[in-house]
Amino acid sequence: MITAIETCLNKYVDFSGRASRSEYWYFYLFVLLADLTLSYSRVPIVEDYGSLVFIAPVFAAAVRRMHDIGRSGWWILVPIVNFVFLCTPSVPEK
Repeated sequence: MITAIETCLNKYVDFSGRASRSEYWYFYLFVLLADLTLSYSRVPIVEDYGSLVFIAPVFAAAVRRMHDIGRSGWWILVPIVNFVFLCTPSVPEK
């Protein structure tokens, strides 16, 4: 779990490559918990802008996840379909 979070944070603007299903979902869980923690902060700037830090890493991880299932990264722009794709198993590399 920790390695998945570290990998996604280290590749926060890397839109190439692949991200496994577990890597993506562990990172997404981390972001949700961090966002909940930041939302209960008593510092107004942290409450308002704290979750903006995670926009690029979540977007990059989602694009890499789409590459892992053999789809284009543009599929993350289609709301319902991208959730189904994010839950599908990986496709072996060619």
